[in-house]
Amino acid sequence: MIFEMQPFTTFMNVESTRSYIDNLYSSDPEKCLNSIICIKNSVIGSNRQKESVIAQGIVPRLLQLLEDKNMKLDVRIESAVTIGSLAKGTTEHSEILINSGTVELLLDILEENEPRLIDACLCCLRTLSLLDSATAQNKFDVKRLQKLLTFAGPGESLQRQSCVASILGSACKTPVEQNELCNMGAPTLLAALLSVQNSSVRIPVLTCLAAMCWNNQTVANAIVNTTYKDIKIPNHLATLISRDKPIEMQLEAAKCLTNLHRAGAIPAYDPIITYRTLPCLVRLCQVEHSEPHRAAAANTLAYLTEVDSDLQQVAAISNQLVSALVHLLSCRSVVAREAAFRAFASLAANDEDIRKRIIDTKCLMDSVLEGLDDENENIRLAAVRCLHSLSRSVQQLRTTFQDHSVWRPLMALLTGCPSTELLTAASSALCNFLLEFSPAKEPMIQQGVVQLLATLTIRPEPSLRLNGVWALMNLAFRAEQRVKSQILTALGTDQIFRLLADSDTRVLMKTLGLLRNLVSPRTHTDTMMSLHGPQVMQGVVLVLEGPHSPEVKEQALCILGNIADGEKAREHIMSNEDVLKKLIDYMTHPAPCLQQASVFCIDNLSRLGEPGSVERQNKLKEMGVVNILQQLLSTSDTVLYNRVKTALTQFTDV
Repeated sequence: MIFEMQPFTTFMNVESTRSYIDNLYSSDPEKCLNSIICIKNSVIGSNRQKESVIAQGIVPRLLQLLEDKNMKLDVRIESAVTIGSLAKGTTEHSEILINSGTVELLLDILEENEPRLIDACLCCLRTLSLLDSATAQNKFDVKRLQKLLTFAGPGESLQRQSCVASILGSACKTPVEQNELCNMGAPTLLAALLSVQNSSVRIPVLTCLAAMCWNNQTVANAIVNTTYKDIKIPNHLATLISRDKPIEMQLEAAKCLTNLHRAGAIPAYDPIITYRTLPCLVRLCQVEHSEPHRAAAANTLAYLTEVDSDLQQVAAISNQLVSALVHLLSCRSVVAREAAFRAFASLAANDEDIRKRIIDTKCLMDSVLEGLDDENENIRLAAVRCLHSLSRSVQQLRTTFQDHSVWRPLMALLTGCPSTELLTAASSALCNFLLEFSPAKEPMIQQGVVQLLATLTIRPEPSLRLNGVWALMNLAFRAEQRVKSQILTALGTDQIFRLLADSDTRVLMKTLGLLRNLVSPRTHTDTMMSLHGPQVMQGVVLVLEGPHSPEVKEQALCILGNIADGEKAREHIMSNEDVLKKLIDYMTHPAPCLQQASVFCIDNLSRLGEPGSVERQNKLKEMGVVNILQQLLSTSDTVLYNRVKTALTQFTDV
């Protein structure tokens, strides 16, 4: 006899089976358990079903059942498993669970003594911890972290070890968690887990180590010096980036070594970095690997090489890396293209030959231009940062960038209400496009760049104020008189004074640099001071009288030196007794840079053969300048000595 089997569906429609929902609230444990299992089966692999369950308000009941210690154990376990399945839905689903108190409840249950229930809760916590949300991460205080570590010891199951490593890696986002985990002995435990011959344990352990040491030198040093069976963690990591290991493992081990290096625990010249980590990442960027793996490798490579010129040079000549990254730019994935731009930005940060090699690569500039106009902001940001590195090349500013009119999409970005991060990156790149030798400078002026930059200087973000002033300083260097007047008109006197009183020293220094460029060269000095002399002098005095470092005050004195070079402008100094006294005081200041700058100014004021020089010299003599200069001849500072000698030659009867 042949029996026919009825079709079997692997999930139920929650909306159409009200009885199962009703049974969830039954006082009969068996009915309740069957209902949970039915719900669990229905939501597996279906975000639509998860949405339906959550919308019907079932989550609070599941949490209630999970929390009830008097409830049948299987009911609690299946509740945890079902919540874990719901957590694997969309980001919104996970956030609803977190906001309902799920994380706190799961952590509380870890204090109980029910192994199967603890396993289910750890799996659920692992899923929720993967959500990149401060709401989830802030639930892990010191006590919670300590408890989690107890479930990852050598005698625990592979599943528990894997879960705990994943949870800790996700929770470890700030120096507070990094330091707490380190103080609890996490490096020693994680070092032991690295020897577990199981990828599901090793990979999250590597991720956790990378998170712990990111940008934290204290923790990074502790990790580097931690040993397990006489093998230090970095040496163990070096074995995990070998070709015979799973690619995910190679990537995470390379990321961990990269973070240890960037945190200052492993130098760039260490063979583990130069001959193991760097080649591994370059190899994984190649075309034969999958797109996600290549993107991950390119991102880590970008971070590894970001600040070290030697690593940049080694990477740039390695295994056709440039062509591999260009190919990555042609991928459809946003993550891949973003990673490629980031890698190019790092490689081109310092070396002119590398920049030329990158720019000369076929279709590269077209890809950059497309990136600047991409609908995805992450792509635009990465493309701008790439352009910023490439724009440090004098030759390319004059040729390739001009040929492609790169400044146009850059200006479009700046005027298109971008995010603060994108605006900061774009304005940084803009600083290079406004250098004296850049052909883009004049058309950008015509397109209103001066007013745009002046607007940046009033922003609350220090980085934007800095970039605005910096770009204006570059624009003012050897600029025509009309451009300088345009800058002063756009800024206004009040804003200049605000910038000179800025709490960010970098902003103050660039503002002084701007003023210095505005009153030089000599052919512009008299004109600028005739129009804005009192305001410029007031600004200089403001800085000289402020509680600033010698480096800051040196810039103010250099402005006075430029003013002293003007045939008429120098009278703004000579007619101001207070300023003259300050100059003379700085001639004997302990800081050599202030002595040099003040003597330079005295030299310009007393220059022979110019109208009024005799009167100026006499006044300076009366104020004791010559005596001080003669005393300074005994200085051991070569620069100061030479300036003093030059200044003394101006006084004919000395």
